[in-house]
Amino acid sequence: TFTAWCNSHLRKAGTQIENIEEDFRDGLKLMLLLEVISGERLAKPERGKMRVHKISNVNKALDFIASKGVKLVSIGAEEIVDGNVKMTLGMIWTIILRFAIQDISVEETSAKEGLLLWCQRKTAPYKNVNIQNFHISWKDGLGFCALIHRHRPELIDYGKLRKDDPLTNLNTAFDVAEKYLDIPKMLDAEDIVGTARPDEKAIMTYVSSFYHAFSGAQKAETAANRICKVLAVNQENEQLMEDYEKLASDLLEWIRRTIPWLENRAPENTMQAMQQKLEDFRDYRRLHKPPKVQEKCQLEINFNTLQTKLRLSNRPAFMPSEGKMVSDINNAWGGLEQAEKGYEEWLLNEIRRLERLDHLAEKFRQKASIHESWTDGKEAMLQQKDYETATLSEIKALLKKHEAFESDLAAHQDRVEQIAAIAQELNELDYYDSPSVNARCQKICDQWDNLGALTQKRREALERTEKLLETIDQLYLEYAKRAAPFNNWMEGAMEDLQDTFIVHTIEEIQGLTTAHEQFKATLPDADKERQAILGIHNEVSKIVQTYHVNMAGTNPYTTITPLEINGKWEHVRQLVPRRDQALMEEHARQQQNERLRKQFGAQANVIGPWIQTKMEEIGRISIEMHGTLEDQLNHLRQYEKSIVNYKPKIDQLEGDHQLIQEALIFDNKHTNYTMEHIRVGWEQLLTTIARTINEVENQILTRDAKGISQEQMNEFRASFNHFDRDHSGTLGPEEFKACLISLGYDIGNDAQGEAEFARIMSIVDPNRLGVVTFQAFIDFMSRETADTDTADQVMASFKILAGDKNYITVDELRRELPPDQAEYCIARMAPYTGRDAVPGALDYMSFSTALYGESDL
Repeated sequence: TFTAWCNSHLRKAGTQIENIEEDFRDGLKLMLLLEVISGERLAKPERGKMRVHKISNVNKALDFIASKGVKLVSIGAEEIVDGNVKMTLGMIWTIILRFAIQDISVEETSAKEGLLLWCQRKTAPYKNVNIQNFHISWKDGLGFCALIHRHRPELIDYGKLRKDDPLTNLNTAFDVAEKYLDIPKMLDAEDIVGTARPDEKAIMTYVSSFYHAFSGAQKAETAANRICKVLAVNQENEQLMEDYEKLASDLLEWIRRTIPWLENRAPENTMQAMQQKLEDFRDYRRLHKPPKVQEKCQLEINFNTLQTKLRLSNRPAFMPSEGKMVSDINNAWGGLEQAEKGYEEWLLNEIRRLERLDHLAEKFRQKASIHESWTDGKEAMLQQKDYETATLSEIKALLKKHEAFESDLAAHQDRVEQIAAIAQELNELDYYDSPSVNARCQKICDQWDNLGALTQKRREALERTEKLLETIDQLYLEYAKRAAPFNNWMEGAMEDLQDTFIVHTIEEIQGLTTAHEQFKATLPDADKERQAILGIHNEVSKIVQTYHVNMAGTNPYTTITPLEINGKWEHVRQLVPRRDQALMEEHARQQQNERLRKQFGAQANVIGPWIQTKMEEIGRISIEMHGTLEDQLNHLRQYEKSIVNYKPKIDQLEGDHQLIQEALIFDNKHTNYTMEHIRVGWEQLLTTIARTINEVENQILTRDAKGISQEQMNEFRASFNHFDRDHSGTLGPEEFKACLISLGYDIGNDAQGEAEFARIMSIVDPNRLGVVTFQAFIDFMSRETADTDTADQVMASFKILAGDKNYITVDELRRELPPDQAEYCIARMAPYTGRDAVPGALDYMSFSTALYGESDL
């Protein structure tokens, strides 16, 4: 094998050897072999026949081998000159390794591993071939035949080969290689088949000849690898774009469905129904919205990561579909939050309105019932004709009684006006049962007008007969006149003591308590009036008994009896302690509400500043430079974990806020923070830490993709921070120019310097916002020196695969590229229309430029 390998090269110099250990002893053919395989000239050989001349020539050959980085262990010129077979064969194997095998590299492997990987790649599509080593994997001969067929399919009919006929397979491969590929027959088929483990070095030497013979195909494989890499980037970016579009569509659709619900202001008629709406809103804030906040944040992170990858691979920036920009989503989100805020305010105002309506409706019913009870029978009484048959004293009594009734009627005027005013207010507040309220109110007003007319009519009748009446019982009249207002006062007191009340603060309940105490202070004087009225009645009874007046023991001027006065008085006395109890209970409830306000305020006054502090700390972390980017990333992730661990405090505050809403507490003087402020701040904090982490991840991505060292990254960050004096995270044009100058850029104040700076600004600030971000800064610094793939490089790689043609065929793509990437190219390449086109020709040039955004795919 070694002899054949040497002769395959010496043949180019017009000479051959027959015996390695004999023909290399004088060193002349050895030096000639090295000159042929290296393409370099060695030192002039010694032509003498003496031993010293031979040793000198061999030493020159060994020195040349050593100059190529090869360590020769235990091999000396004397052994070669003396014909030492072992040493001579070892030297030849070293030469083969260095000049035939060592330069072989596949996917950053080298030498033996690289050659083995190349063989595995080339024979992978062939059945019954499994190359795992350089000995027994080649015994059946199919591996050699597969290598030839892969590169020159017209030389071997591979389909007719049989695995159980190794001699035929081996001889076929050896003969074809020698005849058509100029690879000498270095192996013997019978020796390989008859040996349990063929010689590894011999097979490696022979296989390396195949590798070099197909070097042109190797260039095609390298070109195919480059194309695969570029296509993989495009496929990954397209998947990221599809993911962004879907996530954006889903989020916008959710916002579109949610906003109409939040904008629905259809009121409910009952407090229970409105409370259910409020509970549904709480479920939305607590359960449905938080995952969408995370989706929105993740969407922005995915968008930034995609843009970074596109910049790093020299692709054009991603432009989402119409209406799906990050700004569009932020605008839609803003509309959602605006609708959300308005909906919550409307809910609370509607609950207040319903609470007020319930209170007014109850008050209306109480006053109406009292008034209707008083008017019951009054119309019939006024329509009596009793004065027609009455005696003179009875007529006088009837007239006085009527005067007392008019006084009573006037006293009830205020109540009727109050009933009408309450009904009007219920109408203005859109009370759901307004029709029945209006009907009842109208009935009371109509009855009241009728009572007035009947009263006037009866007075006129009595006055006509008054001239016939001369006597009247002054005591009964005085009793009636004093009893009526006192009775009315008691009815008003009972009404006030039973009146429902609604308060929202301790001050309000204290005001009601003070008013109640003032009322209780009037009770002694009222009791004196009661006793005086009862004294008048007792005086009447005494006169009747003394003078035997035929009065039947009744007062003709009033229906209010002493028993009724005492009964109502006793009722007033019973209602006073009940009112005391109701006020005490309401006072306790307001104290509990105040405790809830203080509890919420204490937490909110801690959480609110904490969130603000964390926002400021994140801002400082994002511009400070401590350790590597990985250290900063770990620091931020630990920081994010500590923030997430703070979530139970937010949840606790949400629980307190729910208790406050359930207690119908609308104001809190103990804090300026509302739950809405805390929610928005918390969501902004989570979004900010996530964005900051994403920025550092993108910096790591940029650093690794562009080959930027940590020291360079630290230098870039230090320079950027030095000129970012307002800690805004951006540089203005003048600050950026100073930063570039500090890094060694020669940007003068002349026209040339201004033009150069304008060019740089168009790169780092393409939208002309007047600021430069750190990401844009490092992109520019890395782009200036980075060696990246280009459309021209990809085009050149396709040209290699196409065999220098201006077009490529489907078969060539499928043969040279992995299946998925071959189909990717076939689906996107336009037909080639040049003059040299053949049927099925594809245009790889327009495809290559489209990959880099120079045209449309």
